[in-house]
Amino acid sequence: MKYFTPNYLSLFALLSFLLIGCSTDEYYTDSSVYEEIPIEETPIEGITMNGELNVPTYYYDNQGPHKHKAYNLTAKTVGFTETFESGAKGSYAAGSVSLSPSGDWYLEDALLGSLANDRKFGSKSVRIRNNGKLTMSFNMENGATSVLVRHAAYGSNGASNWRLVASYDDGATWYYVGDVITTNSTTLNTVTFEVNDTQSVRYGIFKISGGSNRINIDNIEVEVNTSGGGNNPSMDSNLTFGNPSDAASSIDNYFLSKPDFSLSYNNSNGTANWVSWHLSTAWTGTTSRCNCFKSDTTLPATFFRATTSDYTNSGFDRGHLCPSADRNGSEDSNENTYYMTNIAPQAPDNNRRSWANFESYLRSLTLDGNEVHIITGVFGTGGTGSNGSANTISNGEINVPDAFWKVALVLPNGTNDIQRVTTSTRVIAVLVPNDQNIDTDWTQFKTTVDAIENLTGYDLLENIPDAIESTLESTIDTEPSV
Repeated sequence: MKYFTPNYLSLFALLSFLLIGCSTDEYYTDSSVYEEIPIEETPIEGITMNGELNVPTYYYDNQGPHKHKAYNLTAKTVGFTETFESGAKGSYAAGSVSLSPSGDWYLEDALLGSLANDRKFGSKSVRIRNNGKLTMSFNMENGATSVLVRHAAYGSNGASNWRLVASYDDGATWYYVGDVITTNSTTLNTVTFEVNDTQSVRYGIFKISGGSNRINIDNIEVEVNTSGGGNNPSMDSNLTFGNPSDAASSIDNYFLSKPDFSLSYNNSNGTANWVSWHLSTAWTGTTSRCNCFKSDTTLPATFFRATTSDYTNSGFDRGHLCPSADRNGSEDSNENTYYMTNIAPQAPDNNRRSWANFESYLRSLTLDGNEVHIITGVFGTGGTGSNGSANTISNGEINVPDAFWKVALVLPNGTNDIQRVTTSTRVIAVLVPNDQNIDTDWTQFKTTVDAIENLTGYDLLENIPDAIESTLESTIDTEPSV
């Protein structure tokens, strides 16, 4: 990586917050209705649920994989993202497969594919041919607000059509949800169905045309509003505004999804490229820091897996990217922030002062009725710790960044966050040198999202409409930061 010298911007002074838990160490509206699908017959149009038209909407984007949170509740209650990585089914013959974290799924004329031609995040995705189907064999007990599906054409196959389906009687009867979706791209794209079901329901996918053309389905996310909606704080997707580097299975851009954050891991550097998460008071609480740094065994066995001892006597803190105090709503949530894939070598004066002050400031915004979508990462090589300057630690296994960056998008608590973003939405971007003796006032390091994107090559807010995105990304935050 090329060396970078940050440009420091002096704007406003910050009243210090208590360092709570800082680490030391385009859209289309669907006008269709639910339709009952009699087996082996043409679908009947105009069937409604409970005597009323239930009109879902859906949105298209190019998001990477999401991850819903789990905590100590079940996926059937709080939602989930099924990545299809944990199961095995190599035959098109009808059958079931048990998957984690969701449960049992039924596949007919479908299998779990891991070939090069299978479009996927990670190592596996569902491959469906002919009039195959993929359905949940379990119910979302309290309904769901939205269903997100990643889809692409297998290999060089031609176009196919499919539909989302729902069942309210344990799979005995299925209903179409939304319009026909056409899959013709060999790149995974996302379609989001706003279902807003409040009763027990299960979902699935029916391929309805395309013959022997095959499609891949990956990372199905079922979202549940855990707060009851309105202006209450909720736990949202950790990748609402996109996958900045299109992380997937590349060795130096490897996607990992935890219940509490998502990240791109760089094996050559031994750290994350970026980490993304959602922050609201629904995520925070009074759980104490666990200080339980642990190696991340979800990385492929051939990857470098850092341990806490790799940082011992290095002169650099084990710097959290997603902070411990942003995830203290439960013990499990807090412990997840201690995976070493969420850690990078950070100069103590950076980690404990300016960086920690900014973390604390963002948490304070949630106390005023806001939610914050955050992406943070590292850039360059070469920092200065308490033992002096260094380019690497742990015998060259872990790169010492030249700078840490962070982008935070602030919204009042609510739903449909992408739709609520305007050119007036507050976006805060900072770029902080990884050095000792730097200013404790984080506002001195404010910059633009464009500046960070020019350095990293990432597309940080890709799911915002372009006209709005360009305005937000070219502007330095000037709101008072106290």
